[in-house]
Amino acid sequence: MTILRTCLVAGALAIATATISIAQELPRGDPEALGFDRERLARMDATFGALVEKGMAPGAIIMLVRDGQIAHVSTMGARTPDGEPMTEDTIFRIYSMTKPITTAAAMMLVEEGRLLLEAPVATYLPAFKDLVVVTGETDADGNAVTRPAKGTMTVRDLMRHTSGLTYGFFGAGPARDAYNAAEVFSPENTAIEQANLLASLPLEHDPGTTWEYSRSTDVLGAVIEIVSGQSLEDFMTARIFEPLGMTDTAFYVDDEADFPRIAEAFPEQAQLGAGDIFDPRVRKPNQSGGGGLMSTAHDYSKFAQMMLNGGELNGTRLLSPKTVQLMTSNHMEGIMPGKYYLPGPGYGFGLGYGVRLEDGNAPSFGSAGEFNWGGAAGTAYHTDPQEELIALLMIQSPANRGPLRLIFKNLVYQSIAESRADD
Repeated sequence: MTILRTCLVAGALAIATATISIAQELPRGDPEALGFDRERLARMDATFGALVEKGMAPGAIIMLVRDGQIAHVSTMGARTPDGEPMTEDTIFRIYSMTKPITTAAAMMLVEEGRLLLEAPVATYLPAFKDLVVVTGETDADGNAVTRPAKGTMTVRDLMRHTSGLTYGFFGAGPARDAYNAAEVFSPENTAIEQANLLASLPLEHDPGTTWEYSRSTDVLGAVIEIVSGQSLEDFMTARIFEPLGMTDTAFYVDDEADFPRIAEAFPEQAQLGAGDIFDPRVRKPNQSGGGGLMSTAHDYSKFAQMMLNGGELNGTRLLSPKTVQLMTSNHMEGIMPGKYYLPGPGYGFGLGYGVRLEDGNAPSFGSAGEFNWGGAAGTAYHTDPQEELIALLMIQSPANRGPLRLIFKNLVYQSIAESRADD
């Protein structure tokens, strides 16, 4: 899926950045030389392969990267329930793994002084000026009672899910009900149209008080469009995908020749909220900064390695190391966890990422400083700076994403023979 296209790029810096392209995949290294145990890697493949054969997903790709080299990559099962075998160039719906990319795109604008983290969202989207929040009560007609929101929704709130916004496709409550009634999920809405619609609906929490998984990053995508003067896809293509050589990453798969490369879930496992996972073959107006991208394991590994390197890959710098440090640090001090605190026990949240706070007090292997996120269709990735490790799981199985991710992470860490944390 070639997405290299001519984009109108705002500013000389953007033009200079977009001219550099590194389309090759990350180099491949020897697993043992990179500190992995071959027998334990085989155990990982056999264990996960058995789960695929059991029917928990049609197929999967596992990729481990250490010291900037691909230490291990394995494909198992099939791309689709009745399709060809899984291959490394398979294209996946990455859903919320879009969020770190959108946040990185916004941080580029912050670095250029065109966007401020503490600026009110209403600075860029005036519809967010006068917001209301649900009280939890209803009037005599059964309508939700609201009051003026306390505090101001900032750009940083969008990045760390403390905006007061929510999602409508899981959980219950008056704010979520209002989202569903207004069909904010419709792909027929552009990012800016969707953001303005959200601004007309009640918040679930006062801004800056509570972590609640939400459409915050979709609104952030609209802010990027306003500030840059480009569509979100054009901005990402010029500023991230082309510079990193991510030629298979886009919001839709436009080339029919690439349709056979798209991974699909079993029909009985494809439900996501009120409907099935989206069809990337049909281009719609919406470009969801919170969950709309398609990508491959090799493409995403380049973005992940750029972040682990402190904003640079193969001489192409997208972000300052201090920007990456800010994004992957905990921003949850004084913030209450909401109904669905997805980072989980032992984790805080940064800007676009869950962040592990310490080695222990979490239900999975890992190291303090790890940053991660996953997607609703099952894809997941985490980066462990202490171990110089990136681990990627690419599957399409909304129904089984929880157990498969946890098993995957435990299998990754048991395969390490030489810990860098001990150095």
